[in-house]
Amino acid sequence: PVDGAISQLGNINGRHLFQAKGHEFDLITLLGGNSELAKPFIDGEFATIYLAPKDYHRIHMPCDGTLTHMVHVPGKLFSVNQATASKVPNLFAHNERVVTVFNTEFGPMAMVLVGAMIVASVETTWAGLVCPQGKTVRQFNYAKQKAIKLKKGEEMGRFKLGSTVIVCLPKGVSQWPQELSPGTTTRLGQMFATLS
Repeated sequence: PVDGAISQLGNINGRHLFQAKGHEFDLITLLGGNSELAKPFIDGEFATIYLAPKDYHRIHMPCDGTLTHMVHVPGKLFSVNQATASKVPNLFAHNERVVTVFNTEFGPMAMVLVGAMIVASVETTWAGLVCPQGKTVRQFNYAKQKAIKLKKGEEMGRFKLGSTVIVCLPKGVSQWPQELSPGTTTRLGQMFATLS
């Protein structure tokens, strides 16, 4: 979905995602405290991709999807580079973020756009500027509105500067390519996962 580098990827251990050596963070907290949104991703798969300031700052769809939910979670704006990730517990669950959930051919997919120092501005193509706005969690349910459908490769959001995108998938629906590991460069349009 983005130009960047893999920070971490692998299995979600129950509700816990690996952040860096000695640190994990909670799936429900990451998704804004909504346990129903988080339920399909328990014991699932995740990938955290870091976008450096030099990277292209737009986020694209890795597959076709229909938007069902968006959550804006106010928070801190810590740097999200690897050095900070190894030192700040619950980094991605503390920072301001925009959670998006899509229905796809393989079930739900969450894409979490994490703000960072100097990157308070997060936009989506359907809502425009989502953050920074307000100090309380805002939840948007798109299930009863006119369907917002995005095609594979279509732009879905953007950062003001580099930051982080976390993709969460349900258990057993995908496999990460063997060539993807922490530190691996990612490029928009390259194969990101295969259906199991």
